[in-house]
Amino acid sequence: MPQVRSIFLSDIHLGTRGCQADSLLAFLRNYDSEYIFLLGDIIDFWAMNRGVHWNTAQNTFVQKLLRRARKGVKIVYVPGNHDEALREHCGISLGDIELRHEYIHTGLNGKRYLLIHGDEYDQVTRHHRWVAILGDVAYNTLVRLNGWLSRVRCRLGISGYWSLAGYAKRKVKTAVSFIFDFEDSVVRGMREKGVDGIICGHIHAAAIKQIQGVTYINCGDWVDSCTAIVEHFDGQMELVEWREKAEEYALSPSIPDPDESPVPIPTDLIPVMSRGRTA
Repeated sequence: MPQVRSIFLSDIHLGTRGCQADSLLAFLRNYDSEYIFLLGDIIDFWAMNRGVHWNTAQNTFVQKLLRRARKGVKIVYVPGNHDEALREHCGISLGDIELRHEYIHTGLNGKRYLLIHGDEYDQVTRHHRWVAILGDVAYNTLVRLNGWLSRVRCRLGISGYWSLAGYAKRKVKTAVSFIFDFEDSVVRGMREKGVDGIICGHIHAAAIKQIQGVTYINCGDWVDSCTAIVEHFDGQMELVEWREKAEEYALSPSIPDPDESPVPIPTDLIPVMSRGRTA
């Protein structure tokens, strides 16, 4: 099993049909770590207010996190806008998972990274919430259509993964402009924090790049792209595109899951999750 120091995940959107929990579980079976950082929109309370889709794989993912936390893996959860109900609980631990508004992570190479979700740098989410919710509904519709198209492509014998939502983001000029505006806004904010870089999520656009001398890292998502960031033991950050890696690992001998025994969901988590659905 590949051993890494840290795993950074964002935009998993538990509670929705689009959540690729099966792929995420396969990723975690192949990557173990000392730290796991959950950078927002892990649970999608927005979507769950319209209807809940919580399958076995999503529940298994929660169990896996709790199991790793009890084994000594440090897990920090920075809530985003879709799970903003959890922000009022920041500063405490729920089920051995620490909730924080933001977090400074120091890599083994000495670089300091600010960990946030990123919605605070999105002017639409901050000032036009109804537009953000409308966009969320439209995005989820594209993701559901993408599932249907994937099944059609499979039946037609067309190999490879093609994303309708990703195509729309690349081709729609306003979406491309939004991504660049968001990245620039985040980097400007980081200069005031005195850190070497930022690791965030929010816009479902995975990246590792240098912008004006600041390291900008975005985890991507587990609805469409299935991407994560891992920190190796030399301090280097890597963007893992799991859809591509999955084929490689599928050819390898089966890897035993290190997190097999079930762990009950702590009672202190239950009222928080229930409250979030009505927030």
